[in-house]
Amino acid sequence: MVQREHGPRLRPSLDGIPSYKPGKPAGVDSFKLSSNENPYPPLPGVLEAAVAAAGDFNRYPDMGVGALTAEIAQRFGVPVEHVATGTGSVGVAQSLVLATAAEGDEVMFAWRSFEAYPIITQIAGATPVPVPLTADEGHDLDAMLAAITDRTRLIFVCNPNNPTGAALHREELVRFLDAVPAHILVVLDEAYREFIRDEDVPDGIELYRDRPNVCVLRTFSKAYGLAGLRVGFAIGHEQVATALRKTAVPFGVSQLAQDAAVASLRAEDALLERVEALVAERTRVTAALRAQGWTVGDSEANFVWLRLGERTLDFAAACGEAGVVVRPFPGEGVRISIGEVEGNDLFLTAAEAFRKEI
Repeated sequence: MVQREHGPRLRPSLDGIPSYKPGKPAGVDSFKLSSNENPYPPLPGVLEAAVAAAGDFNRYPDMGVGALTAEIAQRFGVPVEHVATGTGSVGVAQSLVLATAAEGDEVMFAWRSFEAYPIITQIAGATPVPVPLTADEGHDLDAMLAAITDRTRLIFVCNPNNPTGAALHREELVRFLDAVPAHILVVLDEAYREFIRDEDVPDGIELYRDRPNVCVLRTFSKAYGLAGLRVGFAIGHEQVATALRKTAVPFGVSQLAQDAAVASLRAEDALLERVEALVAERTRVTAALRAQGWTVGDSEANFVWLRLGERTLDFAAACGEAGVVVRPFPGEGVRISIGEVEGNDLFLTAAEAFRKEI
């Protein structure tokens, strides 16, 4: 009799891959400030476009994502051939890793940064190379340059950084890009670009134009408020964009998401108004926390960061009891998304009470 094993043989390397941990959902009587979502409803015209597209979801979406790709190219002043789309910026990021790195290759990123980076690197069979943040919660670009080896294939630079909110300035980032060998792809992950107000933080799209080894990631999940539809995009030179299309999941971006993203790009005025309101709330929350005695860095994203070390889980639990769900990173700190004014106020009340107990 043939001896049967207990199930199929899977890749042993998967055993060491951590699972992605999304922000906890809000309860009936709580506010969700754990996932960096936009608290506003879809922009004007977006829901109507999505509903119209839903009437045809018995059909496959446009695999080439033609209308959205053209809209992105026009909006950012880049060739259509330089645009590639995917299931959120994380989907495009995974395609970038698959296109550049294999077993034995290295993918570098700051740490702590976006928690998907090590996961998508290990899925591809490559080796993650995390480089510790500086004392002020930002990228240590000199240490990253020193960590480059002949196996480095891709470097993620999250600007502003998730979850700390720190952003790199033009001079230091340009110096870094000029020092990275031309055969290594540098991915500027700008998921929170719309929330930046520091004029010294560069627009990655301007930096990519004369650098063939630079690619920019953007998403419709944050400022545009389409987190539930999963659509993001990359802007890179034609060789990179072509490789992204080869490694993308076929028909990955639904027609509903494509049409909603096009409508979102055409609602620029309303977008800017909402983003400005969130930035104002970010400023208010930051000032209130500092007044309570917390050390809070300047954030250029739609969240703030508190480094709490061993008190992280206790703080998150206290917020939960007060009716606010935040995102803890055990042993490190808590990220708090900027949401509705009422939710932000509940969080500030909980933070103040916790502060008085320590």
